[in-house]
Amino acid sequence: MGTYDVAVFGAYGHTGRFVVAELRERGFGVLAVGRDEVKLRGLPWPDLDIRQASVDDAASLDRAFEGADAVINAAGPFADTAAPVIDAALRAGVPYLDVAAELEANMDTFAHFADRAAGATVIPAMAFFGGLGDLMVTAAMGDWTSADEAHVAYALSSWHPTEGTRAAGKVSRERRGGRRIRFSGGRIEYRDDALPELDWDFPAPFGTRAVLGEFTMADVVTVPRHLAISEVTTYMTVNAAREVVTPETPPPGSDGSSSQEFVVDVVVRSGGVERRIVARGRDIYASTAPLVVEAVQRVLDGRTEATGVVSAGEVFDAADFLGALAPRITVTG
Repeated sequence: MGTYDVAVFGAYGHTGRFVVAELRERGFGVLAVGRDEVKLRGLPWPDLDIRQASVDDAASLDRAFEGADAVINAAGPFADTAAPVIDAALRAGVPYLDVAAELEANMDTFAHFADRAAGATVIPAMAFFGGLGDLMVTAAMGDWTSADEAHVAYALSSWHPTEGTRAAGKVSRERRGGRRIRFSGGRIEYRDDALPELDWDFPAPFGTRAVLGEFTMADVVTVPRHLAISEVTTYMTVNAAREVVTPETPPPGSDGSSSQEFVVDVVVRSGGVERRIVARGRDIYASTAPLVVEAVQRVLDGRTEATGVVSAGEVFDAADFLGALAPRITVTG
């Protein structure tokens, strides 16, 4: 540790700042990369290596990633940024990780780079949505080689969306023509009907809460990539689902602070047997930083189990990885 330099594309964004702070806390060198040089120079670390680059200028990305040992993409919408930044990371010969919660962008990454990234390491959705749920389902599976169902239920005390979250949501809605997505029968389905509403019995501190079923998050892309589960369903507490789409909901505090609490409750079922695992923490945006930085550390140290375009549970020892997130995210089960 302390010998690696990691390029963070989108370093001045809300999540990007958390990622930069986490990397510095762990002793990494940071190359702060982004389109707006003024915003880069406004970051609160005067010793950062600042590198201006745009996804519209491949040469600028090549210059920005020169000398990097890995690239973390924290700049959405990932429908716009993922492919050019992955291309640049592959040209540089270094691992790529992103924090994309956009289902379509993640599906594109798996589909378009499967052959081109052979032998390299490309990990999309290494974040709160997509990465954490995948690791939890994988850990809950244990010695099972298949399961009938996986359920990932999110309880958020509140959800003040960032500008990036709103932009990504807009892009996703446009790409799916207003339809919604679910994963059923081993495949992605597009539907026009309303989301089902039901109650979910969460562990403390939430208890029984109303949730929207089939409130589909990136887990339905990452989990089935490597686990034989024909039904993968994600849920979101109604209060959070309403807040994230309400225009009047304010963004997170400008200082990055948040009192948001979360519980992620994962249930996996096979042949009438049920296994459960629970994660607890604060602030879904801040919690993405230890996830992606722990991942980049393990990739650079060679603690991986696969190469190519891979999801978190496929490439890492899931139980060991989850244990390493404490006390930022505590996992029990």
